[in-house]
Amino acid sequence: MNYYVMTLFPEMVTDGLNTSIIGRAAAKGVISFEAVNIRDYTKEKHGHVDDAPYGGGAGMVMQAEPVCDCYEDLCRRIGSRPRVLYMTPQGRVFNQKIAQELAKEENLVFLCGHYEGIDERALELIVTDNLSIGDYVLTGGELPAMVMIDCISRLVPGVLNNDMSAEEESFHDNLLEYPQYTRPEDYRGLKVPEVLLSGHHKNIYEWRRRQSIRRTFERRPDLLEEAVLDKKEKQFLEQLKKEKEQGETE
Repeated sequence: MNYYVMTLFPEMVTDGLNTSIIGRAAAKGVISFEAVNIRDYTKEKHGHVDDAPYGGGAGMVMQAEPVCDCYEDLCRRIGSRPRVLYMTPQGRVFNQKIAQELAKEENLVFLCGHYEGIDERALELIVTDNLSIGDYVLTGGELPAMVMIDCISRLVPGVLNNDMSAEEESFHDNLLEYPQYTRPEDYRGLKVPEVLLSGHHKNIYEWRRRQSIRRTFERRPDLLEEAVLDKKEKQFLEQLKKEKEQGETE
């Protein structure tokens, strides 16, 4: 997987991604990322890439030409026209399902806006996907791009040391992850559940699945509509619903 981040602040991107799991994966060559400075493509002698908006208003708008020229040069270097993901609160809210879809791509381009945004003509010409990480406004698209790159990369084979990790974490089968424990067995009177100490893999698996269902029911019930459950798990979920109803009527 190759990531290209079109940005006015390349150091912000490279400094953020060159650490921890993502940095190690890049060092191993499992993934690669490049921060491409849009400012390198301006023809303005002072290096400006923005101007006042037509029609008036506060702030400045990034110009279409340096953005489009940056992308076209990138396409020539890559030898293809990869998807361009524009970081905007107006886009689809990014989630694990979208991450799984994007992880199948060979190359991905992230376009990071600043100021009051980017000239609409550039967006019409090059953007394929408008994506958001939530209903709030940030100063630029770099942080959302890094969030998405981190999430997508965890689904790329070889990034995680344990290939099963990505399958067992939150949102697998549309369920939140079960609680995790490590040493000591007793901390301030709080003990590790006995089943996790039993060494009985089938019982541990079933306990974890039930805990995932319970946690999802309590914290993110909206996810359960598309959760992948077997017959016994559906019965357990119905039991949780009945217990909640009884508690509310008491």
